[in-house]
Amino acid sequence: MLGKKVFLVWWTLTPLVYNQSRLFPAVKKMAHRLFEGKEHAASYWKYRISPSDQLMQQVFDFLEKQSAPPYELAVDVGCGSGQGTLRLAKHFASVLGTDVSPAQLEMALQHATQPNITYKQCVAEELPLADSSVDLLTAMSAFHWFDRPRFLQEAHRVLKPRGCLALLNYTIDMELSYQDCCSDTLNQICKEFYTALQPYRSSHLGQTSINFYRETFHSLPYPDKEWQECVWDRRTMPLSSYIGFVQSFSSYQALLREDPQKAAALSKDICQRLMSVMQVSSADTEVVVAVKYFYLLACKPQET
Repeated sequence: MLGKKVFLVWWTLTPLVYNQSRLFPAVKKMAHRLFEGKEHAASYWKYRISPSDQLMQQVFDFLEKQSAPPYELAVDVGCGSGQGTLRLAKHFASVLGTDVSPAQLEMALQHATQPNITYKQCVAEELPLADSSVDLLTAMSAFHWFDRPRFLQEAHRVLKPRGCLALLNYTIDMELSYQDCCSDTLNQICKEFYTALQPYRSSHLGQTSINFYRETFHSLPYPDKEWQECVWDRRTMPLSSYIGFVQSFSSYQALLREDPQKAAALSKDICQRLMSVMQVSSADTEVVVAVKYFYLLACKPQET
């Protein structure tokens, strides 16, 4: 029981330590709920990206180092419309996606083609799972919205001994490239897009969410863990999909709620300026979007 005892000692101390750092408040609260509208859920499914197969393979490689397959259960917490959940299906006998939003889960269910995937509505801090039942617990671009100390305690409860936790997210500073075009000019326009949205960013996140993940990595009392701060994930998509991706961000959605005309004018202006630099007339023109990910991987110790 050494691993469990160490975790419980760490959990007992965390409210004081984290309250001092102002990163993990000591008071109990529920996760932030910002992505629950039906239109936002539809936008999520259409435009939100999920980690590529290559990036997810790094998660699976870490899991295989800790425990041998076959694996019974993976759980994707804060699954949204389910893009990331689908990446897990072929590696596990069953996969569960959880989210607080009925609209997001409705969208996920519409696209759940694999028979071994199910979805359930619940908060991240109270998972309807038995103790020591999960091989892999993931949160893809969601952990920063949780009540993090409570979620980590819950993750420890449901993970099997040698089960793994994977927390992934990306930064907003994406980079565009297009054939025979100056990438610096394109990305300066993109930076202006992000800067315009900065005032509408949730104060909960601060300037960047990476601090939450980095702090968690350093404080998590698991001996087997891995931290990667910069993993570029490149993909090709229409320019319109890149614009839609940014429009799905919570900061753009906040601007949209406050001033719909201003939000629409901003994204239209950015798109037109990018098309002008690219010397194209259609937003369906494909560009390469490089997304910078970071991730935390950790293995629950074997209890003795």
